[in-house]
Amino acid sequence: MTELIVAVKQAKAWGVHAVTASGVILALLALLSVLDGQPKQCLLWLGLALLVDGLDGSLARRYDVKSVLPHFDGSTLDLVIDYLTYVFIPAIFLYRFIPLPDYTPLFAVGLILLSSLFCFCNLNMKSQDNYFVGFPAAWNVVVLYFYILDVHPWITLGMIVLLAALTLTKMKFLHPFRVRQFMPLNIFVTFVWMLSSALLILQYPHNSVWVLGLWFAASTYFVGMCLWRSAREWLPRRA
Repeated sequence: MTELIVAVKQAKAWGVHAVTASGVILALLALLSVLDGQPKQCLLWLGLALLVDGLDGSLARRYDVKSVLPHFDGSTLDLVIDYLTYVFIPAIFLYRFIPLPDYTPLFAVGLILLSSLFCFCNLNMKSQDNYFVGFPAAWNVVVLYFYILDVHPWITLGMIVLLAALTLTKMKFLHPFRVRQFMPLNIFVTFVWMLSSALLILQYPHNSVWVLGLWFAASTYFVGMCLWRSAREWLPRRA
């Protein structure tokens, strides 16, 4: 009976790793979409990979995969796939589909790839309350804004430089599935953002005003949470 229980627990743990590993297939489909000149398909595959990444951590903690399968490092698996779906493929997407000033695309892509390496190797990536410390290399989200908003190439380049620089700071960025404070609200707003993002991608370039309104409202919430959490840490020191 004990062996059966152990086998069931191991099967569940391997199932969680399989969910995480599915991200590499989504990454492949996103990359093929870039090569085929299909920006909408690429963004939708990256969005699905983002959803999987948001859920697999909760599943891993629920089924205690570290204890059940101590010889298999799910965190490393997750980081490898995250670099593909959060950084590498979005950087290729940027190079292929997002206008940048002349002679700057290689610089911009290289800056994204290099700054993200620091983020992924930073052992102090998260604060004690599970906020990201520094910009968490969420370039899959950033290129979505560039694509939907169709901003000026110099503004795009400036935002890339700014966000890359924020990787090296101690500014706090919300992790909606790990931060316990306001967690139900954080998760709700995250799903509102993801749904509105999907609709904007499908409708682009003819986007509904109400969908854009939801999208901007959710975006404002995330920015506000990051500024609020950062201010809580820094303002008292200045005072």
